[in-house]
Amino acid sequence: MSESIESKGPLVIIGGAEDKHENCTILREFVRLAGGIDAHIAVLTAATAYPQEAGIEYDRVFSHLGAAAVDIVHTEEPDDANSPQLLEIVADATGVFFTGGDQSRVIRVVQDSLLEDLLHKRHREGIVVGGTSAGAAIMSEVMIAEGDSTTHPYLNAVEMSKGMGFLSQVLVDQHFAQRGRLGRLLTALLLEPHVLGLGIDENTAVVVQGDDLEVIGAGAVTVVDESETSHNNLSRLLKDEAMAVFGVKLHILPHGYRFNLKTRQPSVPEGSLVP
Repeated sequence: MSESIESKGPLVIIGGAEDKHENCTILREFVRLAGGIDAHIAVLTAATAYPQEAGIEYDRVFSHLGAAAVDIVHTEEPDDANSPQLLEIVADATGVFFTGGDQSRVIRVVQDSLLEDLLHKRHREGIVVGGTSAGAAIMSEVMIAEGDSTTHPYLNAVEMSKGMGFLSQVLVDQHFAQRGRLGRLLTALLLEPHVLGLGIDENTAVVVQGDDLEVIGAGAVTVVDESETSHNNLSRLLKDEAMAVFGVKLHILPHGYRFNLKTRQPSVPEGSLVP
């Protein structure tokens, strides 16, 4: 990968089921990146079928962590994503957070709207954008819309669609270890060659700033790199047939470990004892 990842605001991409009641390590870091006690957070509930409940929960936790203001942005229909009142909230926000739910719902409601344009503008200006579960899946340019879990890679194991594109050249899968999603991520990466795969466990996140990615939380992030594989049988497959792939590179990164998205190299935390 020769091109540098474009410099924008930070991304906090969460694998789902993040702690909202105890130390709140991940959400605490999101608030810090949004400005700490001066943070003005806009919570986007487009993904969830229960927007009122999700809004109340994130209002509670972000307020508890010290954010100065929390506004809930409900976009249940595409017309909502062009509302001047909602656009004003996002224009004033120092951080934007996408809840979990169904990633395809976000695309249906937000994509090709004034809200989408404004979100990218604000991110380019440097505000932090975060998302959990479905809100993590949408971060990439191409996303996994749905797919089979706990399976080997096979041709129709995943359905791909356009994502929101906050992060380029990377594909995100969430609830990774808990739902056994290695097979579907491998499938997706064979369908999208040269894209890097991030499988993010629950209560775990990656914080992306420029080319640098840092893991925080209780689980791990599985980085899957298929860019230098020596063989696959994709061109000969029919529906439901198993995929073959040789030479996949895999990294497992727990809390504190880093990864460079430009060089595709992991690094150990400072102060770690390396044998």
